[in-house]
Amino acid sequence: MEKVRQIAGRNVPRHVAVIMDGNNRWAKRRLLPGVAGHKAGVDAVRAVIEVCAEAGVEVLTLFAFSSENWQRPAEEVGALMELFLTALRREARKLNDNDISLRIIGDRSRFHPELQIAMLEAEEMTAGSGRFVLQVAANYGGQWDIVQAAQRLAREAQEGRLNPDEVTPALFQGYLATGDMPLPDLCIRTGGERRISNFLLWQLAYAELYFSDLFWPDFKHDAMRTALADFAKRQRRFGKTGDQVETEVRAEC
Repeated sequence: MEKVRQIAGRNVPRHVAVIMDGNNRWAKRRLLPGVAGHKAGVDAVRAVIEVCAEAGVEVLTLFAFSSENWQRPAEEVGALMELFLTALRREARKLNDNDISLRIIGDRSRFHPELQIAMLEAEEMTAGSGRFVLQVAANYGGQWDIVQAAQRLAREAQEGRLNPDEVTPALFQGYLATGDMPLPDLCIRTGGERRISNFLLWQLAYAELYFSDLFWPDFKHDAMRTALADFAKRQRRFGKTGDQVETEVRAEC
């Protein structure tokens, strides 16, 4: 990864979430095994990280492996786990050198102990970095995230440390896997599909959605810049009228 630099800009999303879809179809079109698409997708990850860091994005969350992906062929899952382990060991130092903090969200209990250790080591190595946060969602599902947050709240209530009447959306949000991060402003999905597939269900409530027909390995620098440019043109109203938003913007200028 090249040394990244941060460039201030207007209408830049603080948090970008990406569903990296199309690796298998990319490989199939080239008569290659599915794992070849996942390996090629690593270059797209580097490109998107670089563009986001240059643009001034603060958090990038990548959907790397969903809780449903365990249903894929065992050979593919095994190859994905090996690729994940290799990437963690190879890229962690580069992330740290570029002042990028790595966080991994999801249920780690199903991963091999060696991979769990590599996750922890990579997070610890980059913990001092703070300019840009890269979150990797692994064995993650939006429904799982909401349930685990509810379970934590229920345990605290059961132990007498929380009054159920005090639970608000803001409080609940803090118990999610991304609780200390800003909510995503922009969610990108590649591969031509138009759905969010159990990704950050709570967090994406007001996110702008951007769909690309490009398969993930082909989603490089220019494609990411196009997505950010599209976001910059959108008016985010959050329940208000367009006139109200325009009045607020003029008042801030």
